[in-house]
Amino acid sequence: MTHPPDSQLHQVPHAHDAHPPPEPQWGARQMTYAQPPPGRFARLLLRMWDKSPTWLAPAAILVCFAGAVGYVLAREPIDGAGDETTCLVKMTTGFACPGCGGTRAFFYLVQADLPAAARHHLIFVFAVPFLFYAYLAWAGNKVFRWRLPQLRPSPWMIGAFLGAAGVFTVLRNLPISPFTWFYV
Repeated sequence: MTHPPDSQLHQVPHAHDAHPPPEPQWGARQMTYAQPPPGRFARLLLRMWDKSPTWLAPAAILVCFAGAVGYVLAREPIDGAGDETTCLVKMTTGFACPGCGGTRAFFYLVQADLPAAARHHLIFVFAVPFLFYAYLAWAGNKVFRWRLPQLRPSPWMIGAFLGAAGVFTVLRNLPISPFTWFYV
């Protein structure tokens, strides 16, 4: 089989030469993502996950939660404990970050002191029942096949919660009454 000379190769019209590609439009998909195959370590983790019992993940989260409860009960991170702050944002800027007071709020929730917990981190105390229900619905379905409705927050709800957390962070740093109630 003989090939045509190079001069003839460039003269062959192609379908894509006749019409230029269309201009990309907003929201139009240009490329598709192909997930790369898992590596050696990822394959090991996936095999272990496939062979693990269904109750293992909910139990692991419970163990982590028990460790957090044990930590706050042993350390008692309450005001006047004599420990300096370990929050890098508060140490460097003097401002309370969005998470400041969360450990103390968790300590007071474990002690069933809701007003003191809300005093240290109101947004955290607000979020705890939702987090608890989300865990209960997920773990109940995973282990016992309960069909509790899952929490499915919309993007608007997530944005509203993050916006409220941002406003809370700004308000808790204002040295004006009544916002000093939020300061930790």
